Amino acid sequence: MNRLFTTKNLAKTAMISAVYGVVTWALSFVSYGPIQFRVTEVMVLLAFIDYAYIPGLVLGCVIANLFSPFGIVDIVFGSLATFIAVILISKTKNLLLATIWPTITNGIIVGLELYYMVHTPFLINFGEVALGEFVVVTCIGYPMFKFILKNKALTNILKMN
Repeated sequence: MNRLFTTKNLAKTAMISAVYGVVTWALSFVSYGPIQFRVTEVMVLLAFIDYAYIPGLVLGCVIANLFSPFGIVDIVFGSLATFIAVILISKTKNLLLATIWPTITNGIIVGLELYYMVHTPFLINFGEVALGEFVVVTCIGYPMFKFILKNKALTNILKMN
């Protein structure tokens, strides 16, 4: 636990959260709403490499959700979905299986959020949110992180130790 609070790791956490927040905001036209392709979600797979990325990823999601049209509801529940997903990713030993957690957690939690906020059917919300997560994290993120994990030097750079 102490290794999370080194200067190096705090700097990495700040960079990760800033990149996630700013890039999500910059691509806001595809980052918010029922069908969202939040490109920054690919970063959640960093938790597969090292659990120490979790604070930065969650904080980045909070920052990104400050700009959400759903306000505080998305800040709380969207960020909760990311928190649950990255915890599950960090506990999963198989990369392909790890990529499924954001699809499930965001599909359910953000799907329910949309159900209550805009009164659209939950199953449609779930499907649309899950589709975006699946495309970004599994279809794009899986091959990207498979490549990263094959490169030991790059993997060592990304580890927070």
